[in-house]
Amino acid sequence: MTGPAGTGPLRRLVVLRHAKSARPEGVPDHERPLAPRGLRDAPAAGRALAEAGLLPALVLCSTAVRARRTWELAAEEWATDPPVRYDPRLYGADAADLLAVVREAPEDVRTLLLVGHNPGLEDLVLDLAGDALDGTLAAVRTKFPTSAVAVLAWHGTTWRDLDTGGALLTSVTVPRGTSA
Repeated sequence: MTGPAGTGPLRRLVVLRHAKSARPEGVPDHERPLAPRGLRDAPAAGRALAEAGLLPALVLCSTAVRARRTWELAAEEWATDPPVRYDPRLYGADAADLLAVVREAPEDVRTLLLVGHNPGLEDLVLDLAGDALDGTLAAVRTKFPTSAVAVLAWHGTTWRDLDTGGALLTSVTVPRGTSA
């Protein structure tokens, strides 16, 4: 199975939903911390990305505490940290808003990591995937849980070229950490 044809270099958009968050009483949604499971799963996501060779050239991350902490714990699993941009537009964004931010990525970035929230991330993956390998599309349609990682590949000269149905969904994983 092949994805939609395109021109330009291979680009990968790696979509990471923040790890499981806690819901402490009286804490605003934006400030919610990670739950114990999230503290275990975020490093597992970082290890999974490293093992799959999906270290990004740039990270776009929501400003919400749970997304920032997910990114920080994932990045601790790598030898070097890629540049990160914390973007308030990613918090609560829908698929169209997320795509608008992704399209601003510099042309020289080949692998871009987007760390954010549902339902926007799930909708973005479903919107962009014109085709998929194995059962990945069905998996996302069923559920895109916390710590889920989806990888979309496509050919394009710039990130502005990415459009609905223009990518191949190559993998979906849900890394889970273990209790100590």
